[in-house]
Amino acid sequence: MTYFDDLISAQELASLLPNALSHDLQKAPSLLIFDVSYNLSDEHWGRSQYEQEHIAHAHFADLGQDLSAHQPQLAINGGRHPLPSREHFAQWLGDFQIQASTQVVVYDRNQNNFCGRLWWMLKWCGHEHVAVLDGAFEHWRLMGGDVQSSDAKQNGAKAASPRSPYPLSAARLQLKTINAVFEDLYAGQQTVIDARGKPRFLGLQEPLDPIAGHIPGALNRPFNENFTKEGLFKSKALLREEFLALLNGREPSSVVHQCGSGVSAVPNVLAMHLAGLGQTSLYAGSWSEWSRTPGMPSVQQEPST
Repeated sequence: MTYFDDLISAQELASLLPNALSHDLQKAPSLLIFDVSYNLSDEHWGRSQYEQEHIAHAHFADLGQDLSAHQPQLAINGGRHPLPSREHFAQWLGDFQIQASTQVVVYDRNQNNFCGRLWWMLKWCGHEHVAVLDGAFEHWRLMGGDVQSSDAKQNGAKAASPRSPYPLSAARLQLKTINAVFEDLYAGQQTVIDARGKPRFLGLQEPLDPIAGHIPGALNRPFNENFTKEGLFKSKALLREEFLALLNGREPSSVVHQCGSGVSAVPNVLAMHLAGLGQTSLYAGSWSEWSRTPGMPSVQQEPST
């Protein structure tokens, strides 16, 4: 079986789909597909869309429930979508019997804004073979990919009884905490890239968090700038050119990605990886944690340079 560790095309996924035909959760599956569609203003929208139609044999992963912590003692960070501990998340993964040999594919209906969260979390837990569906669900539909409703599959259900947790191994991607970001803020050792849209970055508007603005010194790269008008990731050469221009001589290895709640920053993480610029860090708490923490500095509407 050919493995995919960053991106997978609709055509490539279609060739793997027969591997997902078995739903026997008594043994490790060779392929698992997850629909991570979500809407910040309607927490039920993603599941509703999934139930109406999804890629054949896909399971549903709820960003607000499955991929976020709901108890402070289980959370790595604060903010609107707290990252659960690796150990807690491993329990959820274990219900699907994911093993190191399992190819995982993630997608959404949001221009790959939300599904990257599961891609990143799996990498953080040490899983290698996980890929984002290039072009997301829309591209799958356009190429005539196999779809079904929840009537044809029991709502992407996981195992009925608890299973052994996912076997954690060394993290393949780096996490940075609010304390680490703050400590390095003025030391010249990090480059913060903010994935939010320009109006929120400049502090001209803030619909979700208590304070408008951004982390001092941060650069702005809205996550949707990584995609073509067709919704596919730009070429590796173009991504490399654009990120190097943004960095303007700063070391790619110094980059820490953030956004509103640590989700839409992931397309930037993946894009820099695709561009061959190495491993970069994610500040998962992002602006939603930063803006809620007393004493954290912020900047509003810096002049254009």
